[in-house]
Amino acid sequence: MIDFKHITRETDLYNFHTHTQFCDGHAPMEEFVVEAITQGFSHLGFSPHSPISVESPCNMSRESVQDYFNEIERLRKAYGDRIRLYTSMEIDYVSAGDGPASDYFQQLPLDYRIGSVHFIPSLVDPTEMVDIDGQFQAFKVRMGKYFNDDIEYVVKKFFSQMMAMVDEGGFDIVGHMDKIGFNASQFHRDIDEEPWYDKLVIDLFENIMDHHLVIEINTKAWLQRNRFYPNLKYFGMLKHYNAPVVVNSDTHYPTLINSGRLEAIKLLNVL
Repeated sequence: MIDFKHITRETDLYNFHTHTQFCDGHAPMEEFVVEAITQGFSHLGFSPHSPISVESPCNMSRESVQDYFNEIERLRKAYGDRIRLYTSMEIDYVSAGDGPASDYFQQLPLDYRIGSVHFIPSLVDPTEMVDIDGQFQAFKVRMGKYFNDDIEYVVKKFFSQMMAMVDEGGFDIVGHMDKIGFNASQFHRDIDEEPWYDKLVIDLFENIMDHHLVIEINTKAWLQRNRFYPNLKYFGMLKHYNAPVVVNSDTHYPTLINSGRLEAIKLLNVL
């Protein structure tokens, strides 16, 4: 496993959550590398959305996995004297046995693995997995179509999926651990300020600590939504428990490779 603590102590300029042309990234991998070098980055990890067992336009296909590995090797040869490049995936947890710990993902030659939840079972048809990530307008439509507008079900199911993923293991970094909070709070104002919601976050945090995983501070939404994942109000908890942390931009565009990262690091360090 990568020594994330050493890297994050030595430099502010790294990113371990970078998307690619093989998933829903908006530029070829080489453009991310060139931009990272231009901005003075010393470490860059690629993490395309993994192949998944449900239909998704955002995830790479199994057929493209070898092409991804081939491209990262080409880039290492071309730029390896200027930046350290890492091979990863953001792996969706769907259900027991269908996530980062599965044999398929464990046999892939990845430098590290990010575990994330983007899909939960529909309340209308529990056999159907529904994407609860992305833009709020799409989320609002899905709330009516798949969840009977039951936001409490959606929030609790998201966190139960996260808990199950942590228990099953097979990955190194917990991706955007409370990302449901933004869409949920748009659907039901201040739901993420309610005590039962806080308890879900705290229980997940403690479970992550028990499993000795790295927590991602995801900065993708900071400039647009003034929000980190985990939410800024939980930074004190990270500091109190001396939780291992990486600050990632979850970037889909080369120009946003450092978006929100330095702000998060500064806020984390003043606690």
